[in-house]
Parts: sequence; structure tokens; C-alpha cells
Amino acid sequence: NEYKSYLRMSVPELNDVQMEPDHSAVSRFQIELEFVQCLANPKYLNYLAQHNYFKEEEFVNYLSYLRYWKEPAYAKFIKYPHCLHMLDLLQEKAFRDELINVPCSSFIEDQQLKHWASHFKRRMGIINNCTIKKEENNVKVEPDQGVS
Repeated sequence: NEYKSYLRMSVPELNDVQMEPDHSAVSRFQIELEFVQCLANPKYLNYLAQHNYFKEEEFVNYLSYLRYWKEPAYAKFIKYPHCLHMLDLLQEKAFRDELINVPCSSFIEDQQLKHWASHFKRRMGIINNCTIKKEENNVKVEPDQGVS
């Protein structure tokens, strides 16, 4: 179990991560970043629950340890922000226990899709409004030729 060895380590310093690519801190940073982002996937969470990962105290402690990703210095590397919310929810035993049920993970997935769809729709509305305002500001008004 690889995560057991991580529990004995401290939170990686970002200065350590900027060393050469084969440095262990870089690998650890990348591995933990990838794992944390996988937590945004409800099907993956269901897989972990069905394989009893959430019943292992070491794994639950590892999830607790990973909360450092919520700090701004680390969160800026996250591409899937839902993972940070899932990381918070995974601190609760009741949530971890419920994830074993496929309908639960399906419901979470549906809610994510609805959020992304409405977010995209709102974002497109904002972009369209900005484009219209920009076009209105760039319209040149020609002076009336008939008035002297």
C-alpha cells in the first residue's frame, strides 16, 4: 500500500517541487495532484468504496492528510475543483459509507453535469453580453450630412 508510506511524510514544499523532474518531491507532487483530482470522479469514489478502501484507517488518514491541497499555494494547480469539495465530504464517515451504492455516485455525477451545464450557459451569457457591449461601444456614429 503506497499511501501508507506517504502518511509518514510531511506536506511537500513547493520549492522542493521545482527541482529536477526526476526528483522524488516532483513525483510525489504529481502523484498526489493526480490522485486528488481523481476524487472529482464519482465513479472512482464508488470503486474505492466497493473495494473497501474507505474502511481502512490508513487510507482515511491519507485523505485527511491530502487536505493541504485546499491551501491556495497548492489549489492553483487543481484543474477539477470538485475534487476539493469531494475531499471535504470524504472526511465524513456517512458519506464514505454511502458511496458504495451506485445510485449515490450516479446522483453525484448527475449533479456535477447539471452544474457544469449551467456554469457553461452562464459563462456564455456573460461572454455574449461583453461582446455586445464592446460592439456597441465601437460603433462609429457618422455625423448627419443633411444638417449644416
